[in-house]
Amino acid sequence: MNDRKQINFTIVPDDSDDLPRTYANFCAISHTPFDFTLAFCEVLPLSERDIKAAEAEHVVRAPVRSKVVVPLQVVPNLIAALQEHMRVYSESTGTSWDKGPVH
Repeated sequence: MNDRKQINFTIVPDDSDDLPRTYANFCAISHTPFDFTLAFCEVLPLSERDIKAAEAEHVVRAPVRSKVVVPLQVVPNLIAALQEHMRVYSESTGTSWDKGPVH
């Protein structure tokens, strides 16, 4: 016999490791049939030389600060959680974030 027992639990982050925080103001997303990769980058203000290079090459290079690979099954809950947090944030600050995509 296969007696399976259902256990309900909540997963909470364990912040006891003093991990450094990483600032990112841009996220590039790619995917495979199995997972999504989020590459968090820091885009710094552009110098005159950077602007001229970007005009010529149509590319601005931003250093990747962290890459997070997320299994496909996690993505819908991640999207829902981000939307819910944005809704709560918008309601608490009176700010509207209906600006559409950045790119």
